[in-house]
Amino acid sequence: MGQNKGKDRLVLITLDEASLGRGTPDQEHERAIAVYDLLEVNHFAIPGRDHGPYKLAISLIERKLCLDIRSESDQPIVMHFLSLTPFKRVIKDYEMICESYYEAIRTSSPAQIEAIDMGRRGLHNEAAEILMERIEGKLSVDHDTARRLFTLIFALHWKG
Repeated sequence: MGQNKGKDRLVLITLDEASLGRGTPDQEHERAIAVYDLLEVNHFAIPGRDHGPYKLAISLIERKLCLDIRSESDQPIVMHFLSLTPFKRVIKDYEMICESYYEAIRTSSPAQIEAIDMGRRGLHNEAAEILMERIEGKLSVDHDTARRLFTLIFALHWKG
Protein backbone atom coordinates (compact mmCIF):
# COMPACT_ATOMS: atom_id res chain seq x y z
CA MET A 1 0.00 0.00 0.00
CA GLY A 2 1.81 3.13 -1.18
CA GLN A 3 1.14 6.78 -0.46
CA ASN A 4 -0.92 8.45 -3.16
CA LYS A 5 0.79 11.59 -4.40
CA GLY A 6 -1.85 13.41 -6.46
CA LYS A 7 -3.80 16.50 -5.48
CA ASP A 8 -7.09 14.65 -4.86
CA ARG A 9 -6.19 13.31 -1.45
CA LEU A 10 -6.19 13.95 2.27
CA VAL A 11 -2.86 14.69 3.95
CA LEU A 12 -4.17 15.31 7.48
CA ILE A 13 -7.25 14.11 9.36
CA THR A 14 -8.21 15.35 12.79
CA LEU A 15 -11.12 14.42 15.00
CA ASP A 16 -12.44 17.06 17.35
CA GLU A 17 -11.50 15.87 20.84
CA ALA A 18 -14.55 17.60 22.35
CA SER A 19 -16.79 15.60 19.98
CA LEU A 20 -14.90 12.37 20.45
CA GLY A 21 -15.86 9.74 22.95
CA ARG A 22 -13.42 7.38 24.61
CA GLY A 23 -13.84 4.01 22.98
CA THR A 24 -12.78 0.59 24.14
CA PRO A 25 -9.17 -0.39 23.37
CA ASP A 26 -10.51 -2.33 20.34
CA GLN A 27 -12.38 0.75 19.08
CA GLU A 28 -9.40 3.04 19.67
CA HIS A 29 -7.21 0.61 17.72
CA GLU A 30 -9.72 0.48 14.85
CA ARG A 31 -9.86 4.29 14.74
CA ALA A 32 -6.06 4.59 14.68
CA ILE A 33 -5.87 2.07 11.84
CA ALA A 34 -8.57 3.94 9.90
CA VAL A 35 -6.64 7.23 10.16
CA TYR A 36 -3.36 5.55 9.19
CA ASP A 37 -4.92 3.71 6.24
CA LEU A 38 -6.75 6.85 5.08
CA LEU A 39 -3.56 8.87 5.02
CA GLU A 40 -1.71 6.09 3.20
CA VAL A 41 -4.19 5.75 0.33
CA ASN A 42 -7.31 7.82 -0.29
CA HIS A 43 -9.23 9.66 -2.96
CA PHE A 44 -10.74 12.92 -1.75
CA ALA A 45 -11.70 15.77 -4.06
CA ILE A 46 -14.08 18.69 -4.29
CA PRO A 47 -15.88 18.58 -7.66
CA GLY A 48 -15.04 21.59 -9.81
CA ARG A 49 -12.19 22.73 -7.58
CA ASP A 50 -8.47 22.11 -7.63
CA HIS A 51 -7.32 23.02 -4.12
CA GLY A 52 -5.86 19.70 -2.98
CA PRO A 53 -4.24 18.10 -1.21
CA TYR A 54 -6.61 18.63 1.70
CA LYS A 55 -6.82 18.65 5.46
CA LEU A 56 -10.04 17.37 7.01
CA ALA A 57 -11.31 18.06 10.51
CA ILE A 58 -14.30 16.00 11.59
CA SER A 59 -16.52 17.07 14.46
CA LEU A 60 -20.06 17.10 15.75
CA ILE A 61 -21.72 20.49 15.96
CA GLU A 62 -25.28 20.66 17.28
CA ARG A 63 -25.73 16.93 16.54
CA LYS A 64 -24.65 17.35 12.92
CA LEU A 65 -21.54 15.94 11.34
CA CYS A 66 -19.17 18.76 10.38
CA LEU A 67 -16.55 18.20 7.69
CA ASP A 68 -14.17 21.17 7.76
CA ILE A 69 -12.01 21.02 4.63
CA ARG A 70 -8.89 23.11 4.31
CA SER A 71 -5.97 23.42 1.94
CA GLU A 72 -2.62 21.89 2.77
CA SER A 73 -1.57 25.41 3.89
CA ASP A 74 -4.61 25.48 6.24
CA GLN A 75 -6.72 27.93 4.23
CA PRO A 76 -10.46 27.26 4.76
CA ILE A 77 -12.08 25.87 1.61
CA VAL A 78 -15.52 24.59 2.58
CA MET A 79 -17.42 23.30 5.58
CA HIS A 80 -20.15 20.72 5.08
CA PHE A 81 -22.76 19.87 7.71
CA LEU A 82 -24.54 16.53 7.37
CA SER A 83 -27.48 15.22 9.34
CA LEU A 84 -26.65 11.99 11.15
CA THR A 85 -30.27 10.79 10.86
CA PRO A 86 -29.63 8.71 7.71
CA PHE A 87 -26.82 6.93 9.60
CA LYS A 88 -28.79 6.16 12.80
CA ARG A 89 -29.88 2.62 11.96
CA VAL A 90 -26.56 1.54 10.46
CA ILE A 91 -24.64 3.06 13.41
CA LYS A 92 -26.85 1.22 15.89
CA ASP A 93 -26.52 -2.08 13.98
CA TYR A 94 -22.78 -1.57 13.49
CA GLU A 95 -22.30 -0.91 17.19
CA MET A 96 -24.11 -4.13 18.10
CA ILE A 97 -22.21 -6.25 15.59
CA CYS A 98 -18.86 -4.74 16.65
CA GLU A 99 -19.61 -5.67 20.28
CA SER A 100 -20.43 -9.21 19.13
CA TYR A 101 -17.25 -9.30 17.04
CA TYR A 102 -14.96 -8.14 19.87
CA GLU A 103 -16.59 -10.69 22.21
CA ALA A 104 -16.30 -13.44 19.59
CA ILE A 105 -12.57 -12.77 19.16
CA ARG A 106 -12.13 -13.73 22.81
CA THR A 107 -14.49 -16.71 23.03
CA SER A 108 -15.65 -18.09 19.66
CA SER A 109 -14.42 -20.43 16.96
CA PRO A 110 -12.73 -19.03 13.83
CA ALA A 111 -15.85 -19.91 11.78
CA GLN A 112 -18.11 -17.94 14.15
CA ILE A 113 -15.70 -14.98 14.11
CA GLU A 114 -15.62 -15.04 10.29
CA ALA A 115 -19.44 -15.11 10.08
CA ILE A 116 -19.77 -12.10 12.41
CA ASP A 117 -16.97 -10.28 10.57
CA MET A 118 -18.76 -10.81 7.24
CA GLY A 119 -21.85 -9.14 8.70
CA ARG A 120 -19.72 -6.33 10.10
CA ARG A 121 -18.07 -5.75 6.71
CA GLY A 122 -21.51 -5.72 5.04
CA LEU A 123 -22.77 -3.02 7.41
CA HIS A 124 -19.54 -1.07 6.93
CA ASN A 125 -20.07 -1.18 3.15
CA GLU A 126 -23.69 -0.05 3.59
CA ALA A 127 -22.54 2.88 5.74
CA ALA A 128 -19.94 3.84 3.10
CA GLU A 129 -22.69 3.88 0.45
CA ILE A 130 -24.88 6.11 2.66
CA LEU A 131 -21.96 8.49 3.16
CA MET A 132 -21.22 8.60 -0.57
CA GLU A 133 -24.90 9.39 -1.28
CA ARG A 134 -24.95 12.13 1.39
CA ILE A 135 -21.88 13.91 -0.02
CA GLU A 136 -22.67 13.40 -3.71
CA GLY A 137 -21.98 16.58 -5.65
CA LYS A 138 -20.15 18.09 -2.64
CA LEU A 139 -17.20 15.74 -2.27
CA SER A 140 -15.75 12.92 -4.33
CA VAL A 141 -14.40 9.90 -2.45
CA ASP A 142 -13.81 6.31 -3.44
CA HIS A 143 -15.44 3.38 -1.62
CA ASP A 144 -12.41 2.58 0.59
CA THR A 145 -12.08 6.23 1.63
CA ALA A 146 -15.81 6.33 2.47
CA ARG A 147 -15.47 3.14 4.56
CA ARG A 148 -12.60 4.58 6.58
CA LEU A 149 -14.37 7.92 7.01
CA PHE A 150 -17.38 6.02 8.37
CA THR A 151 -15.09 4.40 10.96
CA LEU A 152 -14.19 7.92 12.12
CA ILE A 153 -17.84 9.07 12.08
CA PHE A 154 -18.65 6.01 14.16
CA ALA A 155 -15.88 7.03 16.61
CA LEU A 156 -17.67 10.35 17.15
CA HIS A 157 -20.83 8.37 17.93
CA TRP A 158 -19.13 6.58 20.87
CA LYS A 159 -19.46 9.76 22.90
CA GLY A 160 -23.13 10.12 21.97
